[in-house]
This record gives sequence, C-alpha cells and structure tokens, in this order.
Amino acid sequence: MSEKLKIKVTIADRVYPLTIKLSEEEGVRKAVKKIEELSKKFSQSYAVQDKQDVLAMCALQFASRLEVKNVYNDVKTKNVESKLSEINNILDSYLK
Repeated sequence: MSEKLKIKVTIADRVYPLTIKLSEEEGVRKAVKKIEELSKKFSQSYAVQDKQDVLAMCALQFASRLEVKNVYNDVKTKNVESKLSEINNILDSYLK
C-alpha cells in the first residue's frame, strides 16, 4: 500500500489541504507552481482582477494543451498502426 502524505498547497491566495500518495508529491507541487506562474501571467497581461476568472483561464490553458497532445498522440498512433499493418501485409506476402 502506498504511503499517504498530507500537504497544504496555496493557489490564488487560498490554502488547500490535500492527502496524496508520497510518489505524487513532486508532481503536485510542480503543478501548483505552474498554476501560480500562469495565473500571475494572466493577471498582469490581461489586467484580470477576479481570481476565479484567472483560474478559469488557467484551467482552459492546461486542458487545451492536454487535448491537443491527446489529438496529436491519436494521429501518431494511427500512423504507427497503419505502418505496422503495411509491414504485416508485406511479411504475409513473403511468407505465403
């Protein structure tokens, strides 16, 4: 069983207590740091004062990056599957 860790993270001047796996701590802390950096950037660049709007913009940014990456990976996977199918057909023709 994985060891659990209780931590507190601060996002947009609010503290959130979390219980996470010990192995997740570094990833969670990096994510919090990225959220804070991006929220500061949005606040400065767009003069947005409402923290909820800034956090919504951060969420959209991260979600869209993830979706673009997923679409790219799907296309890449289909290309690989197509190439493997071609290779399989060539091998089948030589083996017959």
